[in-house]
Amino acid sequence: MESKVEISRKIGKPKGLPKTGGRQAGTPNKATGVAREAFANFVDNNADKLQIWLDDIATNEKLGPKVAFDCLMQVAEFHVPKLARTEHIGDVDKPIRYVVSWKK
Repeated sequence: MESKVEISRKIGKPKGLPKTGGRQAGTPNKATGVAREAFANFVDNNADKLQIWLDDIATNEKLGPKVAFDCLMQVAEFHVPKLARTEHIGDVDKPIRYVVSWKK
């Protein structure tokens, strides 16, 4: 004769309890910060060379100024953060309503 025993064990914290431990919300990742700082230092220390490289690309008959600009934009993506896109949805005839609140 077989008997089945069912054991239920919940893993983790019960719902509704506040988060404890770990990184605080909004805290930047250390590795990403270090990588951004290293890249910023590289660009800052090589700005004169970067200008020469971009000029060489822009004056090249096969590449041209558009490719030079694209290269500059690719470098800028690592140094200057992109802004998030915002989409407004709702009724076209009604005005957009903004709600601003301050936390104490």
